Amino acid sequence: MRRVLAGVLATTVLAGLVTLAAHASPRAAADEPVVVVSSTFDDGTAQGWTSRAGEAVAPSTAVAHGGTHSLAVTGREQSWQGPTLNLLEKAQKGIRYDLSVWVRLAAGEAPTQARLSVERRTGGTASYDQVVGDTAVTADGWANLRGSYTLAADVEFLATYVELSSATASLHIDDFSLSHTPLPPIQTDLPSLKDVLADHFAVGAAVGNAELLNNHGQLLAKHFDSITPGNTLKWDATEPTEGAFRFTDAEALVSWAKANGAAVRGHTLVWHQQTPAWVFKDAAGNDMTATPENKALLLARLEAHIRGVVGHFGDDIPVWDVVNEVIDENQADGLRRSKWFEITGLDYLRTAFRVAREVAPDAELVINDYNTNVPAKRDKLHDLVVRLRAEGVPIDAVGHQMHVNVQWPSVAETEAMLAKFVPLGIDQQITEMDVSIYTDDSQSYPTPPAEVLLAQAYRYRDFFELYKKYSANISSVTLWGLADDNTWLDSFPVTRKDHPLLFDTRLQAKDAYWGVVDPGRIGGPTSTTTTTTTTTTTTTVPPATCAVAYAIGSQWQGGFQGEVRVTNRGNAPVTAWTLAWSFADGQRVTQLWGGVHTQTGSAVSVRNASWNSTIAPGGSVSFGFLGSWTGANGKPTAFTLNGVGCQS
Repeated sequence: MRRVLAGVLATTVLAGLVTLAAHASPRAAADEPVVVVSSTFDDGTAQGWTSRAGEAVAPSTAVAHGGTHSLAVTGREQSWQGPTLNLLEKAQKGIRYDLSVWVRLAAGEAPTQARLSVERRTGGTASYDQVVGDTAVTADGWANLRGSYTLAADVEFLATYVELSSATASLHIDDFSLSHTPLPPIQTDLPSLKDVLADHFAVGAAVGNAELLNNHGQLLAKHFDSITPGNTLKWDATEPTEGAFRFTDAEALVSWAKANGAAVRGHTLVWHQQTPAWVFKDAAGNDMTATPENKALLLARLEAHIRGVVGHFGDDIPVWDVVNEVIDENQADGLRRSKWFEITGLDYLRTAFRVAREVAPDAELVINDYNTNVPAKRDKLHDLVVRLRAEGVPIDAVGHQMHVNVQWPSVAETEAMLAKFVPLGIDQQITEMDVSIYTDDSQSYPTPPAEVLLAQAYRYRDFFELYKKYSANISSVTLWGLADDNTWLDSFPVTRKDHPLLFDTRLQAKDAYWGVVDPGRIGGPTSTTTTTTTTTTTTTVPPATCAVAYAIGSQWQGGFQGEVRVTNRGNAPVTAWTLAWSFADGQRVTQLWGGVHTQTGSAVSVRNASWNSTIAPGGSVSFGFLGSWTGANGKPTAFTLNGVGCQS
């Protein structure tokens, strides 16, 4: 995985505003949040809030977000000091809670950043999980810190607190709430993914400890026969200080897998991220430079780490992502200039695979990377694998992460990725798949549009059909997450709610699920959710057999560039196509490529060019044009393909 959320050891954390009801099932939409704690301070008391270390905490009427009072915090001397509330008797393990608090600086304070965090203690050891990351706060108005948190293990202490980047600024908080929305039962009558795909490859999900519990655990057990610990096997989690290994969180995942008949993929032994700073310090405690002494020290630490981690789990983890993201296609030699490479060259790769093979002789050892469907990166990875295997380095498999979106990459590019490695006779694995609903960083949907979710479903259909075509070469496909309620894409590359997986925020099957299991049911009737008292079945209108994406690539005074993508969602090819629409603001098409156009008044008609006359089922064609406009340049709202209406 390329990025990771904060608070990874035993929590499910989403920074920013999280809309849990987005794309929920009809039944889930009726569920109401259960408020566990509400702190308004309007009774003139602190309502259980205290200081963390000597700062003053007291009700105040100086400012209030709602009502008459807030809680004032003064006399701070450290950034981590702030108001805290004990949640030990209020929060239950395995329930996903929404936390919300309003924060404002005291009058006269300079702007700074605020965070909302949780402290938990087990066996006297404290851990700190960030619920909401740095958020700008001022003395001029209130800022809302809102996020979600799931307690995944038994603890002896649990508290939430607000802290600032400033060590001394005074602040106010108001209208804190801790709530949760009960989940509906999982859909037990659906075909299990692992059964549907059993003849092709194993299917897995990347999870944290919270996903082992309650409804999440039931969903995981029903559909997946492999799990990847998302963070608990990385270096910062297993050996935060030299020689001091900790495996409690990872052991819980392995124990769950054993009890539920699932395999475990070990992720990951060597990565340029989430590696503690001490690893790259020399014997004197200074940052390492490329000297023979530092190279020997770093490789010795690498060997000790792999022996410690892989040796601890033995046969319980039969597959390891030994090295992760080592390719940089922009380098002439294709190798990422990480600290590992700068100090040891290729020897860290040789050492990692050699030691992993010595410690776990029967394990499958994987080199894992992202964007391997990009030709330059694919080829550099291929060349590295060929070179190392020729030296006898025991690389057993290539991992393709497959973090993709509803438009990129093409199936053809992905097939070229798989085909490139087939002649090597090496196993291939899809290791971190998700399909973002966004195609650029500027997009953000309060609720994902139905047509985007349908496009996502067809993408899942097409990719899994491709994987099945290469099932002789692919041993497993892993999704990077269990359901849309917990995805790293909510905070990367920007903060917004994404919906990239097969199950929605309420753990109900999406059209994306049917794209994998039974594409004929995409957009059709939902499955039945059965409880002890009710049965609910909802039917939706079948989707149009075509979809159109119309975008303005650039615009200037009096002119613009338009881009149109037409997708065939039917089961038969579309031939000799003509797409038609009307402009509402008097725009004119002045030049068009990828087709032949005519325009009469506001009505535009574009027919195929000679080379793109057929749109295969699930396939798309695109064309672009230059246009003129005056006063307004609104996008068309309705399109027809060969006289049949399309979704837009």
